[in-house]
Amino acid sequence: MQPDPVIYEINTWPWLQRIGRELGRPVTLATVPDEVWDDVAPGPVDAIWLMGVWQRSPAGVETAQADEPLVHTFRAALPDFTPDDVVGSPYCIRDYTVDDHLGGAAGLAAARAALADRGMGLILDFVPNHLATDHTWTTEHPERFVGGSDDDLAAHRDAFVRVGPNVLANGRDPHFPPWRDVVQLNVFHPDTRRAAIDTLRRVADSCDGVRCDMAMLVSTEIFARTWAGRVGDAPTDDYWTQVIPEIRHTHPEFVFIAESYWGTDSLLRAQGFDHCYDKAFTDALEHHPRDVARLIRDDTDPTGRLRFIENHDEPRAQAVFGNRHRTAAITALTQPGARLIHDGQPDGRTIRLPVQLRREPDEPLDADLRLFYRALLIVLQQSPVRGGTFAACEVLGWPDRPGGPGLVAWSWADDERRVLFVVNLDGDEGVGRVRTEWPELDGTVASLTDLVTGDRYDRPADPDPDIFVRLPAWGAHVLDVQIDL
Repeated sequence: MQPDPVIYEINTWPWLQRIGRELGRPVTLATVPDEVWDDVAPGPVDAIWLMGVWQRSPAGVETAQADEPLVHTFRAALPDFTPDDVVGSPYCIRDYTVDDHLGGAAGLAAARAALADRGMGLILDFVPNHLATDHTWTTEHPERFVGGSDDDLAAHRDAFVRVGPNVLANGRDPHFPPWRDVVQLNVFHPDTRRAAIDTLRRVADSCDGVRCDMAMLVSTEIFARTWAGRVGDAPTDDYWTQVIPEIRHTHPEFVFIAESYWGTDSLLRAQGFDHCYDKAFTDALEHHPRDVARLIRDDTDPTGRLRFIENHDEPRAQAVFGNRHRTAAITALTQPGARLIHDGQPDGRTIRLPVQLRREPDEPLDADLRLFYRALLIVLQQSPVRGGTFAACEVLGWPDRPGGPGLVAWSWADDERRVLFVVNLDGDEGVGRVRTEWPELDGTVASLTDLVTGDRYDRPADPDPDIFVRLPAWGAHVLDVQIDL
């Protein structure tokens, strides 16, 4: 896969339902038409993450249908919701085989071949922390899970469950209540790790990389703190430092992506992950845009980060950012590192679909926003954004102007091209000078073409390398800078 890949996430079950509705017939991964694969994303991308292909749990479906607060979210997303719409969480996995409803193993193989024919890789899910309560391991290998007692079950019915003769702990994130549809793997147990490696090897035979759900939960420090007193002593090697090299021994180009929070991305990159979620950047864009310039300027090791403004766990970008959507997308997706775009994001969808549902609501789609994303994706695939040198740029005030406290700028350049990005992350107009690292601009005339809008600007022969900018509230420029000889 390319460095700094652009990854397009698709919620597989609703996506196939959408295609089938448009075609008037059922569609699986084996029968997706060629023209759909040709236009699977609004522009060129490097990989498709087919989220949720593994066999889901019937027990998980029952748990979801009985969870009234969860059902309330189903009804909020689907006004005509029925219980049949619940197909279970893709992270409540009964077996790492492709769900028959989606086309089975043959369907996944067909999808991977179709993507490869179009120069795209395939990303799938791996969940290291937990499995469905009806996974075969719960009865055949209960030692692979965190166990409990009858007293635990009596005292904490929201945290333990009886599976056959055994009491097992429900899976959990230490900051939230337990997940009632899954049971917690004991990642300190050597047999659990061996089984995880065997499972991942089979998964790696079917795809080019995995997005690892809540990857930090199985790191030694966090797991020991969460399950102290129940899981024994920690092994010598951390989970990922053992698992990732084993997979890379047989699949050397395999890509590991971590869903990571709480500032654990540096830890996980050190343990072998190629890309880790940068949730802090997303949160700054939404809640503290004045912090974005500092995050860009102070990031000394950005290449392993994965930037996004939306995914299946987050509210829809259009609902969050509104008229700031385009500027937020430019700001996040043109930083160094991997870039993630979620299906529906380029269409301006506003309703976040609970992952347990098989279909999505009808929404009006924004054709202009989709054209914007197409233009942005083309920029992300071209030199110098791909393969060039990144630099954060200083933004200076302008005499007799109110200044632009929300102006943030950065650039990509190589021997052939220079592209300057300037955004205004503020509700007021921004005016200032961007100091570039291009001394060849001194005393020369330059033409500036916005690669997204097509607008052109002429820069006079100023005696410095600065570029004057004036942007409306939440405006943005993606400027191809050409020196006029």
